[in-house]
Amino acid sequence: MSTPVRVLVCDDQILIRTGLATIIDAQPDLAVAGECGDGHAAVELAGQLRPDVVVMDVRMPVLDGIEATRLLAGAGVEHPVKVLVVTTFNLDEYVYEALRAGASGFLLKDAPPDRLLNGIRTVAAGSALLDPEVTRRLVGRYAARIRPTQDSTADLPLTPRELQVLRLIADGLSNSEIAATLVISHETVKTFVSRILTKLNLRDRVQAVVYAYRHGLVT
Repeated sequence: MSTPVRVLVCDDQILIRTGLATIIDAQPDLAVAGECGDGHAAVELAGQLRPDVVVMDVRMPVLDGIEATRLLAGAGVEHPVKVLVVTTFNLDEYVYEALRAGASGFLLKDAPPDRLLNGIRTVAAGSALLDPEVTRRLVGRYAARIRPTQDSTADLPLTPRELQVLRLIADGLSNSEIAATLVISHETVKTFVSRILTKLNLRDRVQAVVYAYRHGLVT
């Protein structure tokens, strides 16, 4: 039997934190490594416990989830920790900043338990998780603010097909949905995604979405 994915749960509302921990601990392949109620404690505990994934709230006392995420998973962090941000619709702008800070994905707090558990497993496996329901609203809403330049697509080191795949990623489509849209195999999509990330020196799909909007590839 493989070792369970160890999860640190960080939320300042004890009822939500306890609920999340209970759901996670009930899974045979997941285990709660610790719980805390603010970003500072999350950074401290993550250093001590070395969890596989941190489930992070955004708005918290002492140190918010954005700054905590930057300290745990941001650029230059020697041993980054995978962070899954949970939020509500009225905190869209904070989620975007959290993604820029290094979060591997985000979910809505009212997401069903199965989606949360799948999100933890997805992030732990090294993939990024973007809730399709929120992707267009979140990044699209702030597209004007986060797009500093209007680079020509001719300047990008991508083939036309790779650009097409990148645009679909930015629209929040999963690999399966991209495969269906382009009428290609799932494995072919995975190959395209890998090439895109490598060519653009991006860590994951989250950074790919931000990149697409920053460079005006999606409106």
